[in-house]
Amino acid sequence: MLPMKLKSFNYFIGLIIISFYSHLLGEEKIDIWKNKKEITTELPQTNEIKDKGSQNTTNEQFSKSLQSLEKIKIQESSMVQSDKQKIYGIYEPASYDFDLNMWSTTKAEDLRSSLKRLNKVDLSKSSTDILDSILFSYSYPPPGMTDEEFVDLKIKWLIVNDRVDLLESFLKQNEQFSSKSKAVEYLVNKNIASGNIKEGCEKIKFIDANIKDAYLEKFKIYCLVFNDKKLEAQLLLDLLREQKQSNKFYDDKINYLLGVTDKTENKINEENLLNFYLSSITISDFKYEPKIKTKPEIWKYLNAANLIKFEDASDKKKLNELEIAANDNKLDKSKIFEIYKQIPFNLNTLINAENIYQTLNESDARALIYQKYLLSNSNESRIKFLFLLEELFKKNNLINIYSKFLSDRIEEIGVSNLPKEYQETAFSKIVSDEELLLGKIKYNDKVLHQSKILKYFVEGEDKIKIQKDIDKIFKKLTKNKKYFISAKDLALADSLIKDGFSLPSNFKYDELIEKLDVPNNLLELADNNQKAFLALKIVEIIGEDEPHQLDSETIFFVTNLLNKMNLVNIRNKVLNSALPLRT
Repeated sequence: MLPMKLKSFNYFIGLIIISFYSHLLGEEKIDIWKNKKEITTELPQTNEIKDKGSQNTTNEQFSKSLQSLEKIKIQESSMVQSDKQKIYGIYEPASYDFDLNMWSTTKAEDLRSSLKRLNKVDLSKSSTDILDSILFSYSYPPPGMTDEEFVDLKIKWLIVNDRVDLLESFLKQNEQFSSKSKAVEYLVNKNIASGNIKEGCEKIKFIDANIKDAYLEKFKIYCLVFNDKKLEAQLLLDLLREQKQSNKFYDDKINYLLGVTDKTENKINEENLLNFYLSSITISDFKYEPKIKTKPEIWKYLNAANLIKFEDASDKKKLNELEIAANDNKLDKSKIFEIYKQIPFNLNTLINAENIYQTLNESDARALIYQKYLLSNSNESRIKFLFLLEELFKKNNLINIYSKFLSDRIEEIGVSNLPKEYQETAFSKIVSDEELLLGKIKYNDKVLHQSKILKYFVEGEDKIKIQKDIDKIFKKLTKNKKYFISAKDLALADSLIKDGFSLPSNFKYDELIEKLDVPNNLLELADNNQKAFLALKIVEIIGEDEPHQLDSETIFFVTNLLNKMNLVNIRNKVLNSALPLRT
């Protein structure tokens, strides 16, 4: 009986121990969540100047903290998110005054429609920066949208807009997601299409070793071959075969490059860019005629590798296909002008080009006028033929080939060197691809919204000092009866009030803003706490412009709405562009 008693005693003691440790484990879970909440909420003030390196580190730490928790349960504003939902992103939401539930009051279709509209707009740098902060802050999807659709939407945006930098960051900070293969394939293709495989093989190393993707693994194996690390390549290839992730075509090409076999099939494989690339480097006397339906990445690789040849000037169908490809940004536009120079015309045709071009095939007509432009001696005749050539490109809806070319030629000539009757039109044709350079701020205390009060928003000036400047500058300007208080002044005043500053009693802020209207549809978004969607609508409003290019009333209602939603970080970005005087 003694053994039985001991057994019962041990069982009893075991239950006590399990109960005791279960209690501790429960407390540990609570402590972990408490720490997680602290990570989310304890952040530097948004108006402080942040070091970019430090910000990136914070974002990566936040990502790791999220990934370390298998399940996340948040309760905010009487709303509980399902612990089965996953979140994806790059930035810590609180860094931009958002939270994980930033889309909780937005309909899925509203988000889809807004992004569809934005895809049609060439956004300014400020608009793009704001959109990045909205779309790539960690968050749950809006109601009516699955985790998979939400992350696919983000990846599609990055690919369509060629945001390689953010796509790399997204891969680093989000280990598993539904469109991972699509993202990896895009990056691999980007490197191959550049024609610089050495750089591509170096760049692809950024991807974490934990990310496993068949397409990526195949490219890595080729990079080992390229760098003459054939033994390592063979080992990885064997592993890929064991996992049944290789195929007959790939095996044939890599075996040939490894020297395992001395011949390879001459069939060109267009299934993906890696296969096409392997075809091009293993087939002797490789020749390929791209078509309109050829994949864009193959066009780009052919262009980078100088594999697009135009040897028959009489082949107008081929020339037209190349023109369409260049207009669709598949082919380097300069290639078209190189081809135009190859088309032969006799001396009489060149002399009488202005009368003869209308009788020619459309491509030949453009080629003739282009050659006539090259032969012109005076600036007047050059600009005349440049404008005529623009009309010919427009006629066939190929102006995308020509706009930048025309702009560059006008800048080479110099608008001031043209006859006066051409100058205004020529100036309007100049386009710039450079990002907006705001210039250095010049504070002007004679204008409220340009005064040194702005140092608080721009430089993070001490609040006590700024309050003294407010008292001094407001008092001086309100005494000036000739001074007109603009909507920009009110945008500054509204932001100061929001941030806890006091304005002089004789500054009738409430009376002044009665004359300014904020669109009702946007006010409704604020009233319904649609913080993220409201910010997205503001991106639509700013659009192609920089904030300083907006009219004063728009600047006011944009910053006013951002203040209502406590989106101080985005507001400061708008203020820093819209208000200061810059040199």
